[in-house]
Amino acid sequence: MRWAADVAIVKVGGSLFDLADLRRRLLDWLDSLTVSRVLLIPGGGTAADVVRAWDRRFQLGEETSHWLALRMLQVNAHLLAHLLPGAVVLSRLEQLPPEPRPFLAVLDALAFAQGDEADPNHVPHRWEATSDSIALRVAQVLGAGVLYLLKSVAWDNGDWEAAARRGVVDPFFPDLVRRGSALSIHVVNLRAWRAS
Repeated sequence: MRWAADVAIVKVGGSLFDLADLRRRLLDWLDSLTVSRVLLIPGGGTAADVVRAWDRRFQLGEETSHWLALRMLQVNAHLLAHLLPGAVVLSRLEQLPPEPRPFLAVLDALAFAQGDEADPNHVPHRWEATSDSIALRVAQVLGAGVLYLLKSVAWDNGDWEAAARRGVVDPFFPDLVRRGSALSIHVVNLRAWRAS
């Protein structure tokens, strides 16, 4: 899918889902992009935290928790699509339009992860690998040129080990970065971002 190099992968952090003006902020930020082909990946936020609490309470284990958390991302994908006019939820990367025409889509991370299971480079089923790593994995599989991580914090030095230590990205993210791809990664604090 090298035709997809002009697709921007945008992970919308779960910490942003409590913003009352999330729709406006997202639309304004998307309007600021120079690309018109965007694939959004939702974060888990409080929905994933529910699964973490269940795991502690019921000792679900990381395997079961992984798939339950992905189901929460599925719900968040539909929420994002509802917030953004014209956005559609896709279950497979192959559903992206092959022509270079504008689109706004949200990926169902559960369906993606299920389809990616056969690949030895799939995201592991551990709490250390969150939607940050899933978004990076999607970008790598797609051959995208850029990944934006919209969060409640900023990071701009490219040291992903340090970013993981500070909790900016998940602990598995630097390992996935090292697997390599010609991908530009940017962390944007959407809470602080203002349209110019």
